[in-house]
Amino acid sequence: MNLRGMWAIYTFEMSRTKRTITQSIVSPVLSTVLYFVVFGGAIGSRIESVDGISYGAFIVPGLIMLSVMTQSLSNASFGIYFPRFSGTIYEVLSSPMSFWEATAGYVGAAATKSLLIGLITLATAGFFVPIEIAHPFWMLGFLVLTTITFSLFGFLIGIWADGFEKLQLIPLLVITPMVFLGGAFYSIDMLPSAWQKVTMFNPVVYLISGFRWSFYEISDVRVGVSLAMIMLFMGICLALIAWIFKTGYRLKQ
Repeated sequence: MNLRGMWAIYTFEMSRTKRTITQSIVSPVLSTVLYFVVFGGAIGSRIESVDGISYGAFIVPGLIMLSVMTQSLSNASFGIYFPRFSGTIYEVLSSPMSFWEATAGYVGAAATKSLLIGLITLATAGFFVPIEIAHPFWMLGFLVLTTITFSLFGFLIGIWADGFEKLQLIPLLVITPMVFLGGAFYSIDMLPSAWQKVTMFNPVVYLISGFRWSFYEISDVRVGVSLAMIMLFMGICLALIAWIFKTGYRLKQ
C-alpha cells in the first residue's frame, strides 16, 4: 500500500482548509447557528416538545446531519474537480498509486474536515440547548460513516461535473431538500399516514433517524435499518468509483 502517496494527497487537501478556514469552517458553523436561532428560538417557543424532547434539542441531530452532508459533498467534489480542471489529475493517474489509494486520500481529507465541522456544530449546540448523548459510540460511528459516505458521493459529483456551477447543483437542489423533508426538523409520526409512506423513500430519513437515536433513543425507523442503508449507499458509491477509474470516465478525456 502506497501510504506515502495517500498521505501526500491527504495533507495537501487539509492544508487548503487552513488557507480558507473562514469558508471551510467558520461559514458552515455560523449558518448552523442561524438555524438554531430561527428554528430553535422562534419555532421552538411554539412547540414545547417532540417525543418528550424539547424542540430545540430535538433538531440538533438533524442540523448536524444537514451540515455534515452538505460539507462532505462540497469538500470532496471540489477536491477532485480542481485537479481535473488544472490538469494535475494526470500526475495522480500516472503515479504508482491504485485508484483506491488516491480515493482514500481525497475522501479521507474531505471526511476529516466534515467530521470536524460536525463536532464543532455539536459543541456549539450545547450553548443553545441542553444535549444528552445516550450512546456516544454510536453517535460517533454514525457521524463517521455519514461523512465518509457523502464524501464518496461528493467525489463522484466532482468527477461528473464539467463546470464549477454543477458542483453545487446536487447539494443545493437535491441533498438540502431531502434533509429538510427527511425529518431533520420534525418527527415522521407528525405527518399524515400517506406522507409517512412517501417519506420512507427518502434515504436521508434513515440517516437522521439512526443519528437521533444515538442521542435520545428515539427513532422513526429501526437502528439496524438505518445502519444498513448507510452501508448500502457507501457500497454503491464505491462500486461507481471503481467503474470510473476502470473506464477512465471524465478522467482521461
